Amino acid sequence: MLSYVVAGLALGAVYAIAAASLVVTLVSSGVFNFAFGAMAFVVARFYYFLYVEQGWPLPLAAVVAIGLFAPALGVLLYAVLFRHLRLRSPLVKIVATIGLSVALPPLADLVLGQLVNVTAPGLAPQPVAVFRPFGAVVDMNQIITYAGLAVVLIVGTVLLRYTDTGLRIRSLVDSEALTALSGVSPARLSLGVWAFSALLAGLAGVLVAPTAGLSVDGMTFLMAAAFAAVVAARLRSLPTAVAVALAMGVVTSVIQRYLDPQSALAAQIVPSVPFLFMLVFLLAHAVRGRAGDASVGGALDRAVRTEHSGAPTATTRSGFLAPLATFGVVACLPLVLDDFWTGLTATGIALATALLAGTLVTGEGGMIWLCQITFAGFGALLAADLTTNSGWPPLAAVAVGALCVVPIGVVLGLLTIRLGNLYVALVTLTFGLLAQNLVFTRDRFYHSGQGIFMPRPEWALDNRTFAWLALAVFAVLGLFVVNLRRSTAGLAVTAVRWSETGSRTLGLGIVPVKVLVSAVATFVAAVGGGFLALAYQSALPDSFNPFAGLVWLAVLVTVGARPVVGALVAGVAFAVLPSVFQTYLPTRWAEVPVILFGFGAVMLARNPEGVIAMHARQLRDLSRWRQGRRDSVTEPTVTQGGLV
Repeated sequence: MLSYVVAGLALGAVYAIAAASLVVTLVSSGVFNFAFGAMAFVVARFYYFLYVEQGWPLPLAAVVAIGLFAPALGVLLYAVLFRHLRLRSPLVKIVATIGLSVALPPLADLVLGQLVNVTAPGLAPQPVAVFRPFGAVVDMNQIITYAGLAVVLIVGTVLLRYTDTGLRIRSLVDSEALTALSGVSPARLSLGVWAFSALLAGLAGVLVAPTAGLSVDGMTFLMAAAFAAVVAARLRSLPTAVAVALAMGVVTSVIQRYLDPQSALAAQIVPSVPFLFMLVFLLAHAVRGRAGDASVGGALDRAVRTEHSGAPTATTRSGFLAPLATFGVVACLPLVLDDFWTGLTATGIALATALLAGTLVTGEGGMIWLCQITFAGFGALLAADLTTNSGWPPLAAVAVGALCVVPIGVVLGLLTIRLGNLYVALVTLTFGLLAQNLVFTRDRFYHSGQGIFMPRPEWALDNRTFAWLALAVFAVLGLFVVNLRRSTAGLAVTAVRWSETGSRTLGLGIVPVKVLVSAVATFVAAVGGGFLALAYQSALPDSFNPFAGLVWLAVLVTVGARPVVGALVAGVAFAVLPSVFQTYLPTRWAEVPVILFGFGAVMLARNPEGVIAMHARQLRDLSRWRQGRRDSVTEPTVTQGGLV
């Protein structure tokens, strides 16, 4: 038992370091850093490059990677992104950091090369020394992890509570403007906070790599697990976050003593422990009414701010011509492309249907749900199960399967209505991760990763016909979204999106409006998942990983979360562009589209409406400028002889 506890404390210590970084950046800048896992991966990958691939001495590689490169990365990201996010809306903050988490790992692979073997050394010299105090087994990597957490806590506590720098950081939390009036530079303080946060991310990444592996999935799981400790701390209390992180690590380790490591139950339960912790604390906070978003800055900060953070902005409307032209181009693609590219286009159209759920929830409803891909997965698995095991026609199975998923979305919507935007994002991500671990990996659905066979309708077996079928379904659902937007219910959704308080004064019911959006979006996502299964001709559980859903969201908001045609462009681009790069460019450039989509989401900090709306606005401004010049040329001028 003692060995399990010791191992659990080591895992908990890594969680605690990650949670400390997340809490510090959140309370000082108001940004919940969803890119923490990506930053940890980049630093750990750079450490591996120096120590293993370049043969640097371990101490030198550790100092350069963690002590120099990690803070420099934090400074760079602060200059490029984080400094623009402090008073932005929760949606912009979350999506921009998600975009960063999407872009950083493939960018690191592009520069440093992609690893085949993800086994990585820690900070202990090789071979790793092993000790047996009181019969427990402890290795040097675990001892270094304990020491790392102790140093972080001691230095952090002394710095924040007993130094002038800590006093200034605490004042920055309360008001950036008042901090500036006292003669302290808020920019320098924030720069230091993000440099220290990146250092902690790098330390956590290097420490967890020997057990979790040097992979994006392992680092992202580290980040998601640390979320539970942050939620338990109500986003603010560092001691609570550390204590809960240690408890999570111990429970995760001790529970393995009573489970068969080869059993499917162990594979499902053990990874779910941190997310079960998070779910319990989220529900507890919601019941107590203590789950609002953490406020950052005071009234003076917002008064002197020169840019909008959450107020409604004018939506650029380019009429029907551009959407119809885009739809027509996509409809013509199966006529000019060969079977391979037509198949990819069909997959992209099916994905676009699933992305329409994001248009409804995020673009129209203003809610930050990170589990749309999970609803798509439920729709795909249920439709495939009905078709293969019960003999249903494929299209009927897709429709019925989607209807069966709707109650899940409604219940989740009801549970999250009282939560703040950040908590909604976390609880929906937690739901997706639990569904992935506890449902999608069950033998009935998983089948060793092969999923469930999903045949297409007999009259749509070829890719061309199926592409047009998927496009027709997208068109029907897209027209429904447009009509909903223009209806009385759509006006109520828009009002609730921009101001719940104002909506209540108008007599609008917040609960019915949000439940309506949740139900419709869940149905659309499940239909999209069913058509993805038809495109693949198999419902593959691994295709609906919640972390892949973050990429979906990044792609959607890059193009534009509100325009219906944005979902179509995003889906087709996401499905086709990687193969274009793989086919016509060197293999190492295959991840460039993902990098571009990620940085596109980062640009949301400056262009919240997305690429389509941005370009439409630019074209409109250009048209006005040209019209102004034309009017100035044709305007009569006055000379001494009279009018000319």
